[in-house]
Amino acid sequence: MNRRTIELLAPTSLYDASRADINNALAGEPSYRQKQVWTALYEQFLLPEAITTLPKNLREKFANTFPVALELVTKSSADNGDTVKFLWRLRNGGNLIETVLMFYTDRATVCVSTQAGCAMGCTFCATGQAGFNRQLTSGEILEQIARASRYALDRDRRVSNVVYMGMGEPLANEPAVHESVDRLHDDMGLSARHITISTVGIVPGIKQLKDWSLPVNLAISLHAANDQLRDELVPINKRYPIDQLVDACNEYLTVKNRRISFEWAMIKDTNDRKSDARELAAICNQLSLAPHVNLIPLNPTPGWPTDASPMGRVREFCAELESFGVNATIRRNRGTDIDAACGQLAAGQLSG
Repeated sequence: MNRRTIELLAPTSLYDASRADINNALAGEPSYRQKQVWTALYEQFLLPEAITTLPKNLREKFANTFPVALELVTKSSADNGDTVKFLWRLRNGGNLIETVLMFYTDRATVCVSTQAGCAMGCTFCATGQAGFNRQLTSGEILEQIARASRYALDRDRRVSNVVYMGMGEPLANEPAVHESVDRLHDDMGLSARHITISTVGIVPGIKQLKDWSLPVNLAISLHAANDQLRDELVPINKRYPIDQLVDACNEYLTVKNRRISFEWAMIKDTNDRKSDARELAAICNQLSLAPHVNLIPLNPTPGWPTDASPMGRVREFCAELESFGVNATIRRNRGTDIDAACGQLAAGQLSG
């Protein structure tokens, strides 16, 4: 499926429009208008009504021709303003999605959604519990990044990293995700090495990812190191069991030679035992290039009764992995009190 096919799934929105679409809409205007609009959209991240280099009538025409895809419903912040969650309503269909912007000392990261809802059904994830509504277009993905980037610019910061780890499974929407990554790189100027695609283990998608021209980063939401437990926590494992996932990862490494990361949500008395650490280390040792393991303290999610591992146990588990020769770190939670942390997106509010 090419970009034009994707665009036909919905009325053309602002960031679904190509440079040619924009130039055609400006036919009859001085040629410098094209550069003004492109710069405003992809460098300054302005919405049409804010492009003051254009006369008012042209701003209105442009806004009507290429309407925004996202209506801001709410914006909430935590961590002294360093974590910001945007709740958007999609113009096409009215579904709700979320985007998270995180400021660090040395970087600003956008966590972007790729689907309205998710069909993967991971038992400890709020989005998975909410079910699947529809795919996002490449423009709907890009607009999330652009509007979060505008917010960052207003704080004199620039977005330096984008992670496809929000609502939805990116590799179940591979055509639109691929197009958005290409445009994020080519049009917005973000290095591929600062773009991360996260997947629960869609093996065909990983095989497609290895053939992408851009060397993006790959993160695998693993969470269990044997098929019996992973079938329970991550149901897609029944279709693509761990052996197939490891083979796909090694194919990716053969082509890209870029270290993969494993995401591991720490669940008390479920996947935080020493035996789990040993099994995880065994999987890591099967990869041709040693992966990095991110340990994620489980965040509270309605409908999932199991508790998070105590932080003391998380630290012990990390030490056990390191004793088995695995490179592991503990991820700091961000935005827990506004339901913006890993696994919490959509918690208690998305019914659209």
